[in-house]
Amino acid sequence: MLKIGPIELPDFPLLLAPMEDVSDPPFRALCKEQGADVVYTEFISSEGLIRDAAKSTIKLDIYEKERPVGIQIFGANIDSMLRAIEIVEKSKPDIIDINFGCPVKKVVSKGAGAGILKDICLMEKLTAEMVKRTHLPVTVKTRLGWDHDSIRIVEVAERLQDVGIKALSIHGRTRAQMYKGCADWAPIAAVKDNPRMHIPIFGNGDVNSPERALEMRDVYGLDGAMIGRASIGNPWFFKQVKHYFETGNHLAPIGMTERVDAARRHLKMAIKWKGEILGVLETRRHYSNYFKGIPNFKPYRSKMVTSDHSADVFKAFDEVEQVFGDHQFA
Repeated sequence: MLKIGPIELPDFPLLLAPMEDVSDPPFRALCKEQGADVVYTEFISSEGLIRDAAKSTIKLDIYEKERPVGIQIFGANIDSMLRAIEIVEKSKPDIIDINFGCPVKKVVSKGAGAGILKDICLMEKLTAEMVKRTHLPVTVKTRLGWDHDSIRIVEVAERLQDVGIKALSIHGRTRAQMYKGCADWAPIAAVKDNPRMHIPIFGNGDVNSPERALEMRDVYGLDGAMIGRASIGNPWFFKQVKHYFETGNHLAPIGMTERVDAARRHLKMAIKWKGEILGVLETRRHYSNYFKGIPNFKPYRSKMVTSDHSADVFKAFDEVEQVFGDHQFA
């Protein structure tokens, strides 16, 4: 039995990665239903939290059906991060996760996210202070290093473990790579193989098929997989991986009825959470993947992603069901 602090997890758990504008409560709920063992919120700015910025505070919304759920925060100022912890704790998450991996310029330019990989001592000090401040298990998500010439992930992992984190998720790219090229899991395996390490080590990056998840488990020996882009518009990915682990076979393709049901429920939950305008707008990014690979679907997808009113989107869902029935598309 694997544990993050007091949280018991199955062997080789599947974690939903924190993804900006993706890992919101509606999407997390769908992924949880389909087998995600731990889900994480979108990353939240510590500076935004302490300034009570609406864009940041709404991301603190979590629900009982999601547990175990982690709230992820980012920042490079120790005082701000510690004050943010006090705010985060009020939402009663199961885990507090620190983002040391976001590669986007607006985050890195402030020394946060992957930017802190240039200052490992600050990374260690900030983490140590956060662990001291909260009773909740603290986890970290990071990258291999700033660039290829500065990869020190085995050392970094030791230092973070030594100051008290309970699990570490590592994306197999450097900041310099952004999301280009292939994720390199070998350095993550080196962390796991270090005899000094005793906390769970989760791999992230390019886990885009059940076979790749199995490879991460059986070839690289990691403790679990954090799933990101493969889940967007495809909450079934978690179920597909688990089915493959159990049977060695691929799950049957998801039928149109189930696809439409997921899209419909996603939109309903989004509207309930953020209101009509934002609910409609922020679910659009998922529709291409909900209905990926379906021939002659372009007219229906166009309606879904250009309609400003939910009634029109729901009507498009109804039309799709009528036209395609419960056909399965490989």
